[in-house]
Amino acid sequence: SGMQGFVYNTRREMFNDPKLRAALAYGFDFEWSNKNLFYGQYARSRSYFDNSELAATGLPGPDELKLLEPFKGKIPDKVFTKSYSPPTGGGPKPLRKNLRIAGKLLKEAGWVIKDGRRVNAESGASFDFEILLGSQTFERVALPFARNLDRLGITANVRVVDASQYRQRTDGFDYDMITGGWGQSESPGNEQRDYWSSQAATRNGSRNQIGIADPAIDELIELVITAPDRESLVQRTRALDRALV
Repeated sequence: SGMQGFVYNTRREMFNDPKLRAALAYGFDFEWSNKNLFYGQYARSRSYFDNSELAATGLPGPDELKLLEPFKGKIPDKVFTKSYSPPTGGGPKPLRKNLRIAGKLLKEAGWVIKDGRRVNAESGASFDFEILLGSQTFERVALPFARNLDRLGITANVRVVDASQYRQRTDGFDYDMITGGWGQSESPGNEQRDYWSSQAATRNGSRNQIGIADPAIDELIELVITAPDRESLVQRTRALDRALV
């Protein structure tokens, strides 16, 4: 179990804005890709612990709420009120609707259209970034995504580099976006620090590709690691899962 997807490097200022990250998610048509590229063999990830009892589903239950309440104000409010559900696409019509939503979110995040391209309302900088790939396998997923973003006035350059260059750049967090994944066992433990902790965010070669550096997440990771029994491990992992979204 686990997750595979596009990874934003939140060390980059533009990707530090959750509204902007949400906008870009509307530009990815998972259903179209799944049908046209993968013969429908993928299921959409909604959790970092997909396909296991550790995944957060629906709204937080009483045990999760007990764990999450102390972090009110330090984690997004929507953790308490909404269950995470990614945008649904599936062809030109749903995509048009999704791109309209994306455009609205981008505008709210301070990125407006000027001469047909997306620019930062304050600095005038154009919205372009690189999707770095370590093999051509993912090109067929990244290119349609880049085409959709182009319709939003965003330039996403898809770049494939050889394995050693890819390793060097990902170890040093020298990328805007990559495709990545996190394998998860049924008994999460110390590896969660390497995935999501503040300490790992600055340690070259760590698996914290997103660059998460958040004291609330650090505390939730420690709760998972120190869980005294299976039931509390399940509840604590679900709480972490929610806070990560």
